[in-house]
Formats: sequence, structure tokens, C-alpha cells
Amino acid sequence: MPRIFESLATADQPFALALIAGTKGSSPQRTGAKALFFPDGKIIGTLGGGCLEAEVQARALAALKTGVAAEFSMVLDHDFGWDDGLICGGSVKGVILPRAKNSQPLWRELANVTAPIRWGVKKDFSIARVAENNSDDWLHQETVAPPMELWIAGSGHVAQAVAPLALQLDFAVTVFDDRPDLANHEFFPAATTLHVGGWHELLKIPQPVAPAFGLVVTRGHQHDALVLSEWVNFPFTFLGMIGSRRKARIMRENFIRQKITTAEQFDRIACPVGLDIAAVGTHEIAVSVLAQLIQKRAAMSAK
Repeated sequence: MPRIFESLATADQPFALALIAGTKGSSPQRTGAKALFFPDGKIIGTLGGGCLEAEVQARALAALKTGVAAEFSMVLDHDFGWDDGLICGGSVKGVILPRAKNSQPLWRELANVTAPIRWGVKKDFSIARVAENNSDDWLHQETVAPPMELWIAGSGHVAQAVAPLALQLDFAVTVFDDRPDLANHEFFPAATTLHVGGWHELLKIPQPVAPAFGLVVTRGHQHDALVLSEWVNFPFTFLGMIGSRRKARIMRENFIRQKITTAEQFDRIACPVGLDIAAVGTHEIAVSVLAQLIQKRAAMSAK
């Protein structure tokens, strides 16, 4: 989410912000989806594509000319969307804000959020922070939180594929490894936080304060087990480890026998990590891992 606010904060030409403020039934996007529409036809973000987005784009470009904000409401069934294959059967409502550029100080704050901020669009189409949660005064409200922390143990090929994709998907990435020849910014984007040193020292680093995800992808079973023996006690929202089911079974038996964890603790670890998409190669593995992380993050946000 912060990435769309970066675009809102840095746009140097006029644009109209459109957002979905509510849905019923099946729809191509969720409440809170946003898109920026520019006079030259460029779009940043998406409301779901197809005829819905095309219709909102036409209204947004008209609003840019008049400067008049407006609500929209569309039912996605019957004849609407037939040619584009978008017959979701639900409905969406939202707002179009042609003067959203005037709120760039707020967008900058949301793009660099360090603590949750609640903002919204009032019934007079003004954009502001939400001081009191009185829904009668607002067309839309949402809370923007800092990027979710993703701790990665290991700096090999899988970590190198996961980290840049995770940063693009609004995770704050920290990589841990004892190999300075790999754990450096030649192999990881500049936005990646790197901790390099002996594993016994690295595992003394205080656990993340905010909800976080953990991913164990070191260079071997022994290092995975060492990291996992500590990280399994951290309050990760999600903890995954690369490997086979056999690896997980053997490690589980050893951890329980050595009283490192209980069966219940170990069973919270996802191994093999990633959604089963028959991934081949590190980049496909990275996609499967990030798909699972996004799924878990969305479930947490829904709660």
C-alpha cells in the first residue's frame, strides 16, 4: 500500500485519484483499491481492469477538466462488461478526486508511515486524517500501516530472488547471513537491511517488535536448524522454511526429542514454504513464497 502513496506524493502532473469505497458480492477488486488517472492516459494502480476501470477512467478524465469530485456506483452484471468478460455479478461504489494532488503532504506522510495512520475522504470530498471514527461523516476510511517486516535467514539464490520482489510488494526486508561475499548490496537492493556475522551472534539480535514474517533459506539443513531453534520462539505472524516434507519431518522429530519445541510449536512452521504452483527455479520459488506471504498478510489485515 505505501507504494501507491509514493506515486500520489511524487506525481508532477495533474491526476485524478479514484478509489473503491465499498463492494457487494463478487467484484474484481477489494475496498481500498486505488488508481491514479492522468490526462495522457497513463494509469498507476488498478481498480480491477476491464470495463469497470475504463468507465472510471472516462469519468476521472472528465472530472480533471471540471475539477468536480464525484461518487460512482456500478453493478457488474447484465449487459455491463459482457464484451470485456467482466460479469462478476457484484457491485462497487467509490469516489473520484480530481484535486487529490493538493493533499501531497498527507500522501508523503502515508508513503513514509512509521506507525499506523487512519485517513479518509469526507462527504464533502475533502481528504484528511481521521481523528474520530464517525462513519456518518465519511465516504471512505482506511488505516495505513508500515510495511510488514520480512526476516530472511540466508543470502543465497532464493533469498536474492525473494528480497527484491518482497520490497516491490511492500515488505521491509532484512537479510541475515555469515557470508559477506553474498550478504551485500551487490546482490541485494539498497533498501534491504543486512546483518552479517557469525550465526550465534546474529541470532542474538532482538526479535522484531511489530508483527513480522520469517523465512529460513540458509545453505544447509544444519544452519536451517540452528536458525529455526531460535526463530521458532519469536512471535512471527508466519514462519516458513525451504525444504522437503521429509526434511520437516526429521527436523520435527529432532526438535521434539531435544525439547527445543513442542509438536504444536513446530507445526506452525510452513515447510515446504510457498504455495504449491509446481515451481521450478529460484524465481518461480520466490513467486510461490511471496504468494503465500501476501495471502497470510491479507488474512491478518482482514482480522
